[in-house]
Amino acid sequence: MSTLLPALVLLPLATAVVVMVLRSAGAARWISLLGSLATLVISLVLAAQFASLRPVSDSVGGPVRPRVEFRHTWLTFSWADARTHEASAAGLPAGLADSGRQVRLEFFLGLDGISLLLVLLTALLLVSAVLVSWESIRVQACEFYACLLVLEAGLIGAFCAFDLLLFYVFFEVTLIPLFFLIGIWGGPQRQYAAYKFFLYTLAGSVLTLVGLIALVLAVLSRPGASCTPFAIPELARQLSGEGALPLHLQCGIFLGLSAGFMIKVPLFPFHTWLPLAHTEAPTAGSVILAGVLLKLGTYGFLRLCLPLLPDATLVLGVPLIATLAVIGIVYGAFCSLAQQDIKKLVAYSSVSHLGFCMLGMFALNAEGISGSVLQMVNHGLSTGALFLLVGMIYDRYHTRMMPDLGGLAARLPLLACGMVFICLSSVGLPGLNGFVGEVLSLIGMFKFNAAYAVVGTTGIILGAWYLLSMLQRSFFGPLKEPDVQGRPVTDLNGRELAALLPLVALCLWIGVYPKPVLDVIRPDVQAVARIYEKQTGRPEVEPRMSDTVITDGWKIADSEKQ
Repeated sequence: MSTLLPALVLLPLATAVVVMVLRSAGAARWISLLGSLATLVISLVLAAQFASLRPVSDSVGGPVRPRVEFRHTWLTFSWADARTHEASAAGLPAGLADSGRQVRLEFFLGLDGISLLLVLLTALLLVSAVLVSWESIRVQACEFYACLLVLEAGLIGAFCAFDLLLFYVFFEVTLIPLFFLIGIWGGPQRQYAAYKFFLYTLAGSVLTLVGLIALVLAVLSRPGASCTPFAIPELARQLSGEGALPLHLQCGIFLGLSAGFMIKVPLFPFHTWLPLAHTEAPTAGSVILAGVLLKLGTYGFLRLCLPLLPDATLVLGVPLIATLAVIGIVYGAFCSLAQQDIKKLVAYSSVSHLGFCMLGMFALNAEGISGSVLQMVNHGLSTGALFLLVGMIYDRYHTRMMPDLGGLAARLPLLACGMVFICLSSVGLPGLNGFVGEVLSLIGMFKFNAAYAVVGTTGIILGAWYLLSMLQRSFFGPLKEPDVQGRPVTDLNGRELAALLPLVALCLWIGVYPKPVLDVIRPDVQAVARIYEKQTGRPEVEPRMSDTVITDGWKIADSEKQ
């Protein structure tokens, strides 16, 4: 049991309390930076602890198995099932009638390979968000940084939660601070954008709650049910194989759960809240929204729907989600092509790029799911960096409109280099991080359904079109700048470089050497893929290529070389 796991959630909350108590804008900046750095350090320590532990075997851990965990029972209650009531009504002795079970609610936090990567991503992007807001947030700075820190706690808690109730609580907690970040510190339409975001996601969350309640009740109504029906690992073991719920019940629960997750991703046509939320949010809000918060939707599918509802995923999820994903890939790309606002262009690109995550995930094989998880991380790094850079342009010129900008590479060479690098990463240039995730996702889908993969591939071509077009219009050609009233326009400073360079370095490292990242997620990805190997009767990966695709992603298999 690791006591560092609760610290990951409690430290940002404690830092937020200190910031609000001191009520000093200058102190709030430094305390928030130190608190977010401390959270990042704790996550790195947990990553080192994680690497030293062996993966839990399938027979013990099932398809969901945290390698590092913290469990504490905080409530126990008696659950009387239908047979208990029948026995009582029949007048049987109390001992015979008392077949109710003691059900436990737990504070259950854990880390497997998938959640570890997302926790590290959250902690890193929060540091960048604090740094990029250093000078731009002047009004109610204490409240701003407190909201950022509470948002970090909610996100990390959701990624670490291995209890259904705890996951839902953290899932909902993230709505409140982001609502205030958009509504108070956003652009001219901030209140409309904040309410649209909140109501949209809240409506989906209510349906997700209904799905969770139905799932728990369905499990508790079965004979021999676990005394911890909210614990996701126990649920996954109990509902695997012959213990799966009836198909009609699975489909109903799947629709409830996926309603909130589809809005959060967001999948087409549930994406309409996203462009406005991004456009009106402050830079830090956009970085966290695109980089991490959208991953709650993809993570929810991977953590709950795929391992707990395998039949519904095959019968209902694949045709529904994969179809919406490929539509979103193409639709988001064409919408990006039509934008004049760089920030809105990046917002629509998220709809397209996250379509690749969902497409790979619902290939239901190890290659596709590995590509999906890797693409979650890659999108967080690349799109988070893009929003940082767009915010830096706005801080200098107070505009994001491409017709107002041109030839900025001559005036801002460092910023231009960063933008070119990150755009190439987002496009999927070989040697950068975006290439590995997209290729693995498409390979997985080609094995499952080639038609979906062919349509999805057009998104890569369109992505290169809109991003390179934006670069050409804004950074090259004759210099064109809006009037900044005599203020000197300077290139990136040390604080901005500190926020950006770690993301650039990780984009390059994952692109050149993805093996360590893929090795971290391999046991957990293969555990989920084995469920569908049994369901469909097809092999989990191609013979002689599994080690290549999952652990390296680049080299030809040694056996084929020989």
